Amino acid sequence: MIEISNSFFCAVFWQRLKRNPLALAGGCVVLLLFVVSLLAPVIAPVDPNTIEAWQVLSPPSLQHWFGTDELGRDVLSRVIFGARISLKVGFVAVGIAVSIGTVVGLVSGYYGGVMDTILMRLVDIMLCFPAFFLILAVITFLEPSIWYIMMIIGLTSWMGVARMVRAETLSIREMDYITAARCIGCSDLRIIFRHILPNALSPVLVSATLGIAGAILTESALSFLGIGVQPPTPSWGNILTSGKDYIEFAWWLSLFPGLSILITVLAYNLLGEGIRDALDPRVNR
Repeated sequence: MIEISNSFFCAVFWQRLKRNPLALAGGCVVLLLFVVSLLAPVIAPVDPNTIEAWQVLSPPSLQHWFGTDELGRDVLSRVIFGARISLKVGFVAVGIAVSIGTVVGLVSGYYGGVMDTILMRLVDIMLCFPAFFLILAVITFLEPSIWYIMMIIGLTSWMGVARMVRAETLSIREMDYITAARCIGCSDLRIIFRHILPNALSPVLVSATLGIAGAILTESALSFLGIGVQPPTPSWGNILTSGKDYIEFAWWLSLFPGLSILITVLAYNLLGEGIRDALDPRVNR
């Protein structure tokens, strides 16, 4: 019965999602980015750190489609490998944020009372600090590292997820099947993770999709400022950093990584909006 219900839900969700061409376009771009990231060593024309001194700041050509940088490195190869870094940061950071936010929201919404008050005041305190400046302050005291960046972005972006999960939990815990589960002696943990969590995941899925775009933007901004992913590891942000000094005569150094960030963030936002509409029965009647 559960398998039939899940299959029916997936079929309805897919039918609704197909009606949104922008969401499908975003999904195709996201899928393409996955393929490019996985096959980067095969797709990239050359190693992203290979220096060709005789090709310094060469414009786009048949040999180097995106041109070369100030060290003669192929920009296309660096953009392709930079996609790996951006997606890794996005997924790991959002994974941390969703995990923390989901647990906090479930506990706060299910138990209520003093526990709810304490956790929600913690959320309010965290929201008082501008996330980007908090990340800058923390990274200042740490060695620049992609792992630190992923952890810090995740630890400073879970509050929205916590609020959404709490709101869903407050509604679900009053349902008849939750009362029935209590009556037959189910433990709180079983009720929370077996009965409430699966029914509270819809807003989490939307938040995670949109959060990946935000995490990619944050990582790119940190790398652009020189405190994110450190050279020679290619990331879209530090490629932009190297391009700002040559923007007057080497426009390709800023154009192609900038377009990569724009297209990626737009694709995740379109996909997230499409998923939200597909999961909302008020939008699809």
